[in-house]
Amino acid sequence: MVIVAGHITVEPGRRQAYLAGCEQVVALARRAPGCLDFAISADLLDADRINIYERWETQSAVEAFRASGPDDDQQTSILAGAVEEYDVSGSRTLMG
Repeated sequence: MVIVAGHITVEPGRRQAYLAGCEQVVALARRAPGCLDFAISADLLDADRINIYERWETQSAVEAFRASGPDDDQQTSILAGAVEEYDVSGSRTLMG
């Protein structure tokens, strides 16, 4: 399993527009082969921060979808970011 997690910071006042522009990407990702979960969401405390979380069955599934990232307009709105990819060898169920 592969997890992609972190956050980006967008231009002040652009978070809602950025998130609206991500709706189609999230929908496509969730239907993509190998996608277990995919979320791009507003941070509860920082008005310019967007949290990123993806969970994929395999590295090849991540790579197959990778080209569906932000378009040029969205990319120019990103001021900073810290997003990392993790290879997971096991998991434990906490809820559900």
